[in-house]
Amino acid sequence: MAARPLFIILSLLSATFLFTFTCARNGPLAQIMDSTSTVGGNYTRVCDAARFLDHGLNISDFAYCDTSLSYEVRVKDLVDRMTLSEKVNQIGDTAYGVPRIGLPRYEWWSEALHGVSDVGQWNSKASFFDDVVHGATSFPTPISAAASFNQSLWKNIGQAVSTEARAMHNLGHAGLTFWSPNINVVRDPRWGRALETPGEDPFVVGEYAANYVRGLQDVEGTDNVTDLNSRPIKVAACCKHYAAYDVDNWLGVERYNFDARVTEQDMQETFLKPFEMCVKEGDVMSVMCSYNKINGIPACADARLLRDKIRGEWDLHGYIVSDCDSIEVMINHHKWLKDEPEDAVAQALKAGLDLDCGNYYTNYARNSIRKGKVGEKDIDVALKNLYIVLMRLGFFDGSPQFEKLDMTNVCSDEHIELATEAAREGIVLLKNDNQALPLSTDKIKTIAVIGPHANATSAMIGNYAGVPCRYTSPIDGLAKYGKVIYEMGCEDVSCKNDSMIIPAVQAAKKADATVMVVGIDLSIEAESLDREDLLLPGYQDELINQVAAQSKGPVLVVIMSAGGVDVSFAKASSKVHSILWAGYPGEEGGQAIADVVFGKYNPGGRLPLTWHENEYIDMLPMTSMHLRPVDHLGYPGRTYKFHSSSSVYPFGYGLSYTNFTYSLVSSTESLQVQLNKFQHCRELNYTEGSYKPACPAILIDDLQCDEHHNVELNIEVKNVGERDGSEVVIVYWVPPSGIADAPIKQVVAFKRVFVAAGKSEKVSFVLNACKSLGVVDYKGYNLMPSGGAGFIIGDNMLKVPVRIDFQH
Repeated sequence: MAARPLFIILSLLSATFLFTFTCARNGPLAQIMDSTSTVGGNYTRVCDAARFLDHGLNISDFAYCDTSLSYEVRVKDLVDRMTLSEKVNQIGDTAYGVPRIGLPRYEWWSEALHGVSDVGQWNSKASFFDDVVHGATSFPTPISAAASFNQSLWKNIGQAVSTEARAMHNLGHAGLTFWSPNINVVRDPRWGRALETPGEDPFVVGEYAANYVRGLQDVEGTDNVTDLNSRPIKVAACCKHYAAYDVDNWLGVERYNFDARVTEQDMQETFLKPFEMCVKEGDVMSVMCSYNKINGIPACADARLLRDKIRGEWDLHGYIVSDCDSIEVMINHHKWLKDEPEDAVAQALKAGLDLDCGNYYTNYARNSIRKGKVGEKDIDVALKNLYIVLMRLGFFDGSPQFEKLDMTNVCSDEHIELATEAAREGIVLLKNDNQALPLSTDKIKTIAVIGPHANATSAMIGNYAGVPCRYTSPIDGLAKYGKVIYEMGCEDVSCKNDSMIIPAVQAAKKADATVMVVGIDLSIEAESLDREDLLLPGYQDELINQVAAQSKGPVLVVIMSAGGVDVSFAKASSKVHSILWAGYPGEEGGQAIADVVFGKYNPGGRLPLTWHENEYIDMLPMTSMHLRPVDHLGYPGRTYKFHSSSSVYPFGYGLSYTNFTYSLVSSTESLQVQLNKFQHCRELNYTEGSYKPACPAILIDDLQCDEHHNVELNIEVKNVGERDGSEVVIVYWVPPSGIADAPIKQVVAFKRVFVAAGKSEKVSFVLNACKSLGVVDYKGYNLMPSGGAGFIIGDNMLKVPVRIDFQH
């Protein structure tokens, strides 16, 4: 209670008196002051009559606390009570509150990429750990979770994370608004932030986003609320970084000054698609705009992308926030329009940016209004979008269904097991010569565990991580199955010398089996750090070769990384019997690896990224944003959709300890689309010599797709092996042949299905033609092409033709 007078005084001070510090998360500079994100005192909600009395106020005088009114009316009352100076103090990531009207401060910035994180402003964290809350469950990073291709798992992880977040909020250790997940498509294998994302396919990324966000946000029993502006939410998620953001720091090109030159075709087809799915299907509460320019315009000042697209076309029911200090970046890095701070603030506000992660709105919005550069009503709109979200979160009125959550709901056995299961499902078996895996405890008594990641702990949880509940390293996990002989082989992942290889070889000579845990970490790939090559660092390949050559028993290589690694030498080596990719598997990664190695769990993960040969990066610069090949420059295509050359391991690749077969039960053989007189044929470009239909395509926006436009696939998946296992059934659509620049194939559906040994399961897909059977032409139109198309199921295991015809 003694701190309350100081709190009131500080809340009224101008932000120009705040000190400056280096923004630890996403930007060059930010300004903050000591605070908490809780309502304050012993109160769990703003609209508590006793709390108002403590402040010398009568709650009945404030309509914004009248629960009989709509959120919109209540927020208008709240905003109308504020002076201009008070308003601008609420539109930075630290909202300073207005004590004279009972409004407390609020810290908007929390992170929950794969568990509640303490990443954020170091002196003003909304989420933090201490002696009261020691840690939170750290799940696999998104790239690892994505490898499971399991929508229900993604949602379950989101539900567990939001439960822990709500429990921490009740204890005054977390906010309610979390700026996660990262849903940028990994366009280039060198990108340092690949570990934060669900991979290279925009549909898979969008599915991950929608499911994880639903897990974070949805309140049980309110799924069917018709008024999405009043739907209660558990915690508020944020899909970032919008858009065309995937260059961090490559050969001196930094995200702060990068201008992403993107075609409208690639923008609609790849860079915007996951965000559209996140908003429309996930009903996410927030979208964060990125640092980079897009075709000359800073993303956070582009009204076409923010106001028109996110809020207008996609109908966002929430707020738009900047990446931290993006407005400062616009001024000092982009030097866009030679703007002064007041100009940049005006541009961003008018473009639809509601919240500034930083201090530029707080410091300069008032002068921008006084100079006539922007209207006060633009701030009113921003405040409305922000405070409606807080009302839906129960910040004002409380959330009774979550108030009993406490420390027993953080790091619970259930959540730790879910983290372990997620890590198991995300492990990908890349090689298994002569069924070397799984190892048998009857035959394998001693295990040589070798490599810079053999005793990995913090490396397993990647970035945007908090304090984990505990760690189970690979050594810890494998020690449960046999006696471990441990040798590092390298001092760290850089492996700059070979002095530790000989002891590792000696260990392998004595053991019944050898497990080498190698790879990269945040010193190689991270935010603000793009990769220079796709190789294992230093002497790691030499370590693998020498140990494998002299190992007494079977040799397994486990790779920890986000991006692909060129391990062609190990793939081709007869001495390396098996290869597993574990990604960054979270706090229980060591247990998951051991369970897979010894067959307690049959791996079923698939690669969410193409693993390229290292020579690929010499063929094109990271700064080329084109997805399709650029023939006159000799640039190959990017991602599996447009890259037709060889790779180390392709997107979607993954083996199992058993074998599956597919057979077609039934399918839609042709789709007849009836057109009216207002629907006109559209042209498509075809390659020379290709057949061109009389009506090449129809604009999808002109179609009202319903159940009559669905395509059905019914497939039987049979486990013909001797072990139970899970199979990921991926459905790729192949457009009609001859269409210039069309994708080779593209994912339109997938399911993970468990099939017992010797049994079969029926897997059914119902695909809406407007959502699944389109191509984006060079002009940016989304078109449905006519002609003979088809589906590829899995790795060419089944091909299913379908014909699309238009009839007037």
